[in-house]
Amino acid sequence: MIQQRIKLYQGSINPCSYLDDREAVNIYADPHHPNPRAVYNQLIKRGFRRSGEYVYRPGCTGCSACIPVRILCDEFRMRRTDRRNCKRNQDLKVDFREACYTDEYFQLYQRYLAARHPDGGMDDPDPEDFERFLLNPWGETLFVDIRLERQVIAVAVTDATADGLSAVYTFFDPEHADRGLGRFSIMQQIELCKAIKLPYLYLGYWVDGCQKMQYKTDFQPQEHFDGHQWQEVLTAERKAGE
Repeated sequence: MIQQRIKLYQGSINPCSYLDDREAVNIYADPHHPNPRAVYNQLIKRGFRRSGEYVYRPGCTGCSACIPVRILCDEFRMRRTDRRNCKRNQDLKVDFREACYTDEYFQLYQRYLAARHPDGGMDDPDPEDFERFLLNPWGETLFVDIRLERQVIAVAVTDATADGLSAVYTFFDPEHADRGLGRFSIMQQIELCKAIKLPYLYLGYWVDGCQKMQYKTDFQPQEHFDGHQWQEVLTAERKAGE
């Protein structure tokens, strides 16, 4: 595959949202590249991530805590907790749909943000916010549509790339938080990768020391990107052959 030349831009310095008492800066890909789909595939493989219309990677000086992670889908095997999660959610119906705005999705998004991010600047979105944040100008995006009977209770947003899916965001009905829908949606994306013969599910960044990111280490086997190449990382359990 021909490598595309990409202009990169450095953002401003802000407080780190993952680790206390640190500052962070992001490197952004040029959003006006003439071949955004080819560029997006290339960027995801180089440890970038999409947030809304922006594709970025951390560019912090003196800190490399944000580690890009991808799951080796063909080798993934559910743990006991994963099997319990699937059993708990066996009454749900899962479909994969082209990403789009609907009033139903938007109302679920509103409820999720109001419950999870009150007074955080995201808790009163309008339809344009929904489309700008979740739909993808860089390529193809799918919604993992999860329903209880006929009511949508969760949506996982995932981007299709040349060698995998890239998990972008998940929102769900706060009344069903006890179902573990975030983990359930990751497993659905892994199964889709297997079904369409894509080797990887990209999970964004794992940050050692950030509790809200620790769940990403549960999905094994996985590879981490060190800035030059992807390398498989073995947990203590896998080293012991468990």
